[in-house]
Amino acid sequence: MTQKKVLTIAGTDVSGGAGYAADIKTFEDHDLYGFCALTTIVSMDPNTWSHRVHHVPLEVLDEQLETALSLSPNTVKTGMLPNEDVISRASEAIKKSDAEFFIFDPVMVCKGDDTVLNPGVVDSMQKELLPISTIVTPNLVEAGNLAGMKTPKTVEEVKEAAKKIYEYGPKYVVIKGGTDLQVDEALDIFYDGESFYGLYADKLEKAYNHGAGCTFAAAVASNFTNGLEPLEAVKAAKAFVASAIKHGSQMNEHVGVVRHNAYNKVGTVDIQVKPL
Repeated sequence: MTQKKVLTIAGTDVSGGAGYAADIKTFEDHDLYGFCALTTIVSMDPNTWSHRVHHVPLEVLDEQLETALSLSPNTVKTGMLPNEDVISRASEAIKKSDAEFFIFDPVMVCKGDDTVLNPGVVDSMQKELLPISTIVTPNLVEAGNLAGMKTPKTVEEVKEAAKKIYEYGPKYVVIKGGTDLQVDEALDIFYDGESFYGLYADKLEKAYNHGAGCTFAAAVASNFTNGLEPLEAVKAAKAFVASAIKHGSQMNEHVGVVRHNAYNKVGTVDIQVKPL
């Protein structure tokens, strides 16, 4: 039986926790064949863990995308797209592909930073990627930027952001509130244009969460590819990443990484879904 294929257009993470490494590990754990086109090479200062982001030349990205599309991916996922030119290249590639699904993870900052990689990326994402997205998976900071509002802090503010983002054209929106919303549980909010659903998990006292965002979006991509219905795809992805965080480990004094295979190797995490 031929495996279905998922292309990720994303950056590297030399620590292996996030970026295309997280994507490929997650695809593999969902019995999918993953491959990538690299947009950035990211390293970290060993003393401070500050990020050093190097862009892949556009002509090199173009060559990668040409090869990747020739492999006929069933699904395309994006990660770090550092500037408007790269966003345009990704948008063109997605439109040229015969992929059934496009999962848009709107990476705007490296974990530990709070400055958008390039202010122009928000406008480009709104115009070029949101209208063609099957689902978009922002965190709270990214959701605020895409919605043109301050970072949401409450459930009602997240719902407002989701509505604004939905107006740009994605079929579904899931905003990763995680542990930062003003509720007792780890909450993500799903919106299909008509109804809101809250996805709840227990908060963890000690969380190794480096790579969690990439892993969640990659799991969403995997579940869509494997035929799950949208809300079920997101629920299963939250269970996958919650287990990865719960069973993660400390990599060094600066960072603790998720365990990408924890869901299938160690155990699942209970997720509750409730209408909001």
